[in-house]
Amino acid sequence: MALAAKQEYSILIADDDSPCRETLREIVEGEGFRALVASSGEEALDLIRFTKVHLAMLDMHMPCLSGLETLHLLRQIHALIPAILVTGDPTEAILRQAQQAAVFSVIPKPINRRMVAYTLVRAMSRYYETPMGGN
Repeated sequence: MALAAKQEYSILIADDDSPCRETLREIVEGEGFRALVASSGEEALDLIRFTKVHLAMLDMHMPCLSGLETLHLLRQIHALIPAILVTGDPTEAILRQAQQAAVFSVIPKPINRRMVAYTLVRAMSRYYETPMGGN
């Protein structure tokens, strides 16, 4: 898929950890997508109310709203939004909750750039039925 076409797709990144959020932004933009960043679940909800978002990457452990709580609320606004959960604590309970919430994938922290890029492109290709191979 051409870079210009990929830039029409917006990826929401919500993580309260600034270095992790910036790393995810770099990966998303490096794959040619438009990145929207939020430092909390509440900020993510504000963004999705006014901006079309094609996929959400959510940190599981944020103050106030967890990634899964944020996803539940995001889906009240945009019912079919696909999501990738990022967590430093990928326990069986979190993996089970993510599966029940129909999360595309759970990515462990620390972030592996190749794993994130691969998972992102795979999710976008699956949900938007368009080949979106790397740059």
